[in-house]
Amino acid sequence: MTPRLIRADQDVLGRNDRPVTITVDGEPVTGVAGQSIAGVLLAAGRTAWRYGRTGAGRGVFCGIGVCFDCLVTVDGVPDVRACRRRARDGDTVTTQTRVPSDVDTVTTQARVPSDVDGER
Repeated sequence: MTPRLIRADQDVLGRNDRPVTITVDGEPVTGVAGQSIAGVLLAAGRTAWRYGRTGAGRGVFCGIGVCFDCLVTVDGVPDVRACRRRARDGDTVTTQTRVPSDVDTVTTQARVPSDVDGER
């Protein structure tokens, strides 16, 4: 198996992939029919779409539906495993978080509350 995409004019099998478009957090993302939601997100360059309690990014970990790192909300249904759910044209995906409000997901460090005098 190769990590490279085969150009349509060089595909000896003559595959005709059907594009699908899903909306992720309000932004359209294009994939190929048959791809999992995780596959569509990874192909779009998103390696993390959820944040744990510490603020650490989560995405695909096992890729087979055993862990729960890739959870998303799909069409209003929470806790869907992105690695197990095939993307369907028109799906609305919302990323989930379990981050407390005092955790900065950009730097993955806890923010110091304003009432603390310089102590961590």
